[in-house]
Amino acid sequence: MNTDFKVKVNDTFEFEFDKKSISQLDAVSVETNKFHILHQNLPYKAEIVSSNFNQKKYSVKVNNNTYNVAISNPLDNLIKEMGFAVGKTKQVNVIKAPMPGLILEISVIIGQTVKENDNLLILTAMKMENSFLSPREGIIKHIAISVGDSVVKGDLLIEFEE
Repeated sequence: MNTDFKVKVNDTFEFEFDKKSISQLDAVSVETNKFHILHQNLPYKAEIVSSNFNQKKYSVKVNNNTYNVAISNPLDNLIKEMGFAVGKTKQVNVIKAPMPGLILEISVIIGQTVKENDNLLILTAMKMENSFLSPREGIIKHIAISVGDSVVKGDLLIEFEE
C-alpha cells in the first residue's frame, strides 16, 4: 500500500492510509467540527474537540470516547528522521555572560520556576547595568555565580532544567 498518511491514536495504535482509502470515507459534516460517519454499516458521531494544526495533533470524540490523534505524512517523517522538529524553535538551556562584568544582583534561586521575561540577574559592565531576562519558562537547575563575582565573556551564569 502506498502510504500517504500515518495516524497514531493515543500513542498506542498506528494506522496507515492512502488517498484512495481516504476518498472512500463516508463522513458528513453536521455542524462545525461535528461529523456523522458510516463505517462497515455502523453509524458513529465524531467531534473534533481540540486541534493543533501546526503539530497535526487533534483530540477527537467518537461516540463519547475521546482519542488523541497525531497525523503525519512522508515529509513529516523525513523531517523527524533528520532530527528536526516541525514548528519548534531552539530551546535555550544556559545563560552565558556576553561580556566581562560584575554580578550586582541575582533574582532567582535553584529550583525556582520562572516565566519568560522574568528578571534573572543584573550584570554591570562598562558602567552600565544589564538585566538578563529569562528566555523561556522553566526551572532553574544551576546558578554558577554569586553576587560580587567578576565574569568574563562566555562564563556560565545560569542553567535551566531541560
